[in-house]
This record gives sequence, C-alpha cells and structure tokens, in this order.
Amino acid sequence: MFRTNPGRVLIVDDEINTLKASATILKMNGFSDVVTESDSRRVLDAMKAGGVDVVMLDLFMPHISGMELLPLLREQYPQVPVIIVTAAYELERAVECIRSGAFDYLVKPVEPERMMITLQKAFECSTLHDQVASLRDHLVEDRLDHPDVFEDIVSCSRKMRSVFQYLEVIAKSPQPVLITGESGTGKELVARAIHRLSGCRGELVSVNLAGLDDTMFSDTLFGHKKGAFTGADQIREGLIVKASKGVILLDEIGDLGESSQIRLLRLIQEREFYPVGSDTPRKSETRIVCASHKNLKELVAQGRFRNDLFYRLNVHHVELPPLRSRKEDIPLLLEHFIRQAAKALAISPPSYPKELLDLLAIYHFPGNVRELQGIVFDAVARSKAGKLSQEPFRQVMTDSRTQIAVPTASGTPGQDPRLGMLEEVWGHFPTLREAESFLIDYALKASQGNQGTAATMLGLKRQTLNMRLKAKEQRK
Repeated sequence: MFRTNPGRVLIVDDEINTLKASATILKMNGFSDVVTESDSRRVLDAMKAGGVDVVMLDLFMPHISGMELLPLLREQYPQVPVIIVTAAYELERAVECIRSGAFDYLVKPVEPERMMITLQKAFECSTLHDQVASLRDHLVEDRLDHPDVFEDIVSCSRKMRSVFQYLEVIAKSPQPVLITGESGTGKELVARAIHRLSGCRGELVSVNLAGLDDTMFSDTLFGHKKGAFTGADQIREGLIVKASKGVILLDEIGDLGESSQIRLLRLIQEREFYPVGSDTPRKSETRIVCASHKNLKELVAQGRFRNDLFYRLNVHHVELPPLRSRKEDIPLLLEHFIRQAAKALAISPPSYPKELLDLLAIYHFPGNVRELQGIVFDAVARSKAGKLSQEPFRQVMTDSRTQIAVPTASGTPGQDPRLGMLEEVWGHFPTLREAESFLIDYALKASQGNQGTAATMLGLKRQTLNMRLKAKEQRK
C-alpha cells in the first residue's frame, strides 16, 4: 500500500508482544523506519531525538498513561499526528482523546488493514501540514532554495516564481502532481523540474496518451508477458518499469479512455499493476506526474473523466499561466530564443528594433511560449545583415486574426448586449466613422503611438492607416 520509507512511526505500548506484532505488520507493508517504546517515561526523549512523523500511543500504561502523554505531545509536537490505541471498553476515553487533539483511535486487537488505512491518513495529514508550513515560509520570505533547477524556464514573472516556490514544497511528496495550462506553456519543463527536485534516483519518462486506446495504453505502460497476444513472442517491460524509482509524465491525461482510467486509478491507489496477459501483480515505485491542456473538472461534469481519479491526481495541482498574462517575460524569452536560434544556425545573434517589443506586447499568443519560439526561430533564419525584421512577426499576428460574428438572441439587430454597450459609450448607436475613429485612437494609445504596431492591431497596412489618419485630421 505504501512506498518504501513513507516516514518514521513511533509505537508506544507496555506489552512487548503487541509492540512486536505491530512493528511486523508495518514492515510488511513498506515501513522500514519503525521505532518501538515499552516505557512511557522515555517517550518524550524519543521525540526529542527527532524524525518521528506519526505516534501510535496505547491509552493505558504504567508510569505515565496515554491520557497524560497526549496533551504533552500535542503541546510540544503539534505537527505530529497521534493515533490512540485502546481496548473496546475504553471507547469513551478514546473519544475524549479525539476531542483533546488525537488524530484517530484504533481498537484492540487492531486489524492490519484498519491500521494501514489510519496510518495512511495520518501521514497525508502530516505531509500536508509540512507542505503548508514550507509554502508559507517560501512565500513570506520570497525564497527559492534551488533556483538552478528552473534555469530552463525563462521567466522574471511573479506568477511563475510562485509556481517555482510551490514546486519546491511539493516535489518530494509521493503523491501525484497534476500540471494544467494551455498548450505551449511549458508543462514538460515543469515535469523536469519536479524530477530534479524530487530526489528520485530513476529517470524521467514521458508518454503522450493522446491517441492511445485502452489496449495500447496497457501495453505501453505496463508491458506484457510472452504469449499475451498474437505477436507477443517475448516479454516486454512497460514504461512504468522503465521509470522505476523515477518519474513518469503522463501527458494529455484528459484523453484517457474509461478502462485506462480504471487501470491508472489502481496503479495510484495500490501501487501495483498487471502486465498484459499476467495474473501476477507487480509493485511500482514510480512517481506519477500528469499534464493536460483540458479542463478536467469540466470533463468530470460531462461524465468523460472519473471523479475518483481526478481527486487522486489533483492532490498537488500546478496551473501554468498563459504567456499573455505574464508579458513581462517576453523580452527575456525573445533574447533567449534569438540566442538559441543563432546557435543552431551557427550565426551571430541578430539585433532587433525596440519597436519589436511593443509589437509583441499587443499580441495574445494563442500558442504561448512555444509559438513565440517558433516565430523567433523563423525570423532569425530569415534575418539579413545581422538584423531581425519585424515582418515575420507582423505576418503571424495578421494571419492569426479572426473575424468574430456578433450573434443576437433572435437574429434581430440591436438585441445583443454588446451592441447595447456600444450605445452606452456614444449615447447612440455609433456610425462606422465614429467606430473607426475610436478604434484608431485606441490602437495608437495601446501601441504608444507606434503606427506600424497600431496598423497590425487593426489588420491594416501601415500606408492604409496613414491615409485614414490624414482623412481623420481633415474632418476635424
């Protein structure tokens, strides 16, 4: 049920046989760091030694009872969950302990499955407490402990820095990470950063799930045994094995079929999988990171994505902002991609006019950082005499413009609320001349007076804009 070394457990009980039995159950379920103590007088010293993540505390013991130890533990170590272990006839006292801050209680004789479920919840609570405290420290101090990990993500944005701080906090957690954001925002780069921060010894393995049917999904991730199907003439290890003790990035998770979603849910919950054609499960120690440009909540609402899988994947959620909401990064990215393209072409990085930054600042970048990279690489390849032309950028921006129809509720003009807004601005429905004048003024203001940039915003050639400006002056 657990990964190796989920944390340290301190078991306190005056009955030696109970201690041994409990420790054995824990070690059989993946805990290698179990500390036992039969003398309640030594518990606080064991806690001072540090490293304890969860305490299992017997309620009645000689010398100092669990009832007496609990308030001391809650006062001195409030971040450590305490699970009370009690006999059936002591349930009233156990409930009293819950009210005093105990995490949960177990009734003797403790069922192994119940013990493991309770411990799992306690560790999740402890991990969440540590993450919240760490995130608070990172944000208050505006701290990045490993800035070198994010060197591949070019940014000076406050939004992106907050993402980096969050990644440092959650990277070592064994729970899945869900990365969402529009195409081209850098989800794979974030997965690489998680892998580097996680401390996982294995490699990072990426797989795009778009286009994989349920059979291909199982074979790709879990592999197959010899003879599993026609053509399976030898054993094949899947990507889960390849990413063992590492990280696997499941890209485009929103495209996963229903049967594949069930198999993935089992992998996450049970930490085990079945190769195709095999009846014997195999254990997995792979950290799971998922990415999607789709809104998974909407897919859940539409019945296309399992609700239980969504909440298992959404333990840690990283939402990447689009480039249009962090335009302060555009100058850095432009310089970076120019150098990158020039190196690939074995030429000196070309210079560019200052007006290019004004032009890029008004563009909405539907393809985000990846789109900017492609435009820059094309422009560098077409550059002459060591100078970058604005024309490739203008061409892309003009081509991406779309004509938006203004619908009405019944097809009758004047009923659309947006048309009503126009009437509010002028006090009447604007004429074409009034609307044109307004748009020209607005574009010039947004482009800081740069007529070339304003013309691009309006979908005009610069000469056409000049003619309309002259006509506008003559009408005054």
